[in-house]
Amino acid sequence: MPTIPILIILILGGILYASFFTVKQQTAAILERFGKFNIIRPSGLHLKIPIIDKVSGRLSLKIQQLDVIIETKTLDDVFVKLKVSVQYKVLADKVYDAFYKLDYPHDQITSYVFDVVRAEVPKMKLDDVFVKKDDIALAVKAELNDAMINYGFDIIRTLVTDIDPDPQVKIAMNRINASEREKVAAQYEGDAQRILIVERAKAEAESKRLQGQGIADQRREIARGLEESVEVLNKVGINSQEASALIVVTQHYDTLQSIGQQTNSNLILLPNSPQAGSTMLNDMVASFTASNQIGEAMKNTKTKKLDA
Repeated sequence: MPTIPILIILILGGILYASFFTVKQQTAAILERFGKFNIIRPSGLHLKIPIIDKVSGRLSLKIQQLDVIIETKTLDDVFVKLKVSVQYKVLADKVYDAFYKLDYPHDQITSYVFDVVRAEVPKMKLDDVFVKKDDIALAVKAELNDAMINYGFDIIRTLVTDIDPDPQVKIAMNRINASEREKVAAQYEGDAQRILIVERAKAEAESKRLQGQGIADQRREIARGLEESVEVLNKVGINSQEASALIVVTQHYDTLQSIGQQTNSNLILLPNSPQAGSTMLNDMVASFTASNQIGEAMKNTKTKKLDA
C-alpha cells in the first residue's frame, strides 16, 4: 500500500527533525538524558538522541538587570524608599551551578539586596544617604558577589538609582532649602543697601564740599565787588562808613525788587516804610561811628599803659 512508505518517510522525517536543535547566540542549553544532566551546549546547531535526550532549559549569558525597591528607615527616623539596580550575568563556565542550584535567582538576589540595604541605611542620616549612595551600592555589590559567585552568577555592578523620602519630609526639605536661599538673598540685599547708602553719603559729602567751595567763592567775589565799590565811592568824597551803609541799603532795595519779580516766591515780612531806608542808613552810619570811637579809645588806653 502506498500509505506505508509515506508513513515511514514521515516517521523518519520526525525523528530527523527531533534529532537537531539550535541554540541562540549568548545562550547556553542544558541537555539531559533520561532526566539526568548530560551536557551543556553553546550557541549553534546540535544533535541529540530523540526521546532519550531532552533540552531541559536555556540560560542567557547576556548582562541582565534586576530592579529592587526597598523601604527602610534612616538614623534620624525618616522612612525612605531606595531603588537598587543590580546588573549581573551567568558565568559561561558555571552554567550548571546557575541552572541546578537556584530555582529562582531573582528572589535570591532580591533577598540579599534587602538584607544589605536594611543593614547600611539605618546607620546613616537622610542627608548622608544621598551623599553616600555609592557606598551603599558598593556594599550591596560586595555582599552579592560573595554569595552569588557560588551559584554561577557574576555581579557586574549595583546602582542606587532613586532615593525617595516620605512626601512630608520632601516638603520640609524644600522649605528648609527655600529658607536658606531667602536668607542668602536677604544678606545680598542688605549688602547692596549698605553699599548704596555709603555711596550716597559719599556723593552727598562731595556735593556739600563743592557747595561750600562755591559759597566761599561767591562770598569772596562779593567781598571783592564791595571793596571795588567802596574805592569808587571814596573817589567821589564818600568815606568808607557811608559807602558801606549805602551799599547795604542798595542791596536791601535790590532784594525787595527781586522778590517782587518772582510770582511764586514765599511771603517775607520786611520793614518797608518810606523812612525805612533813611533810618537804616542813619543807624548804620551811627553804628560805624561808634565802633570807630570805641576802637580809638581802646587804642589810646593801650598806648598809655605801654608808656607807663
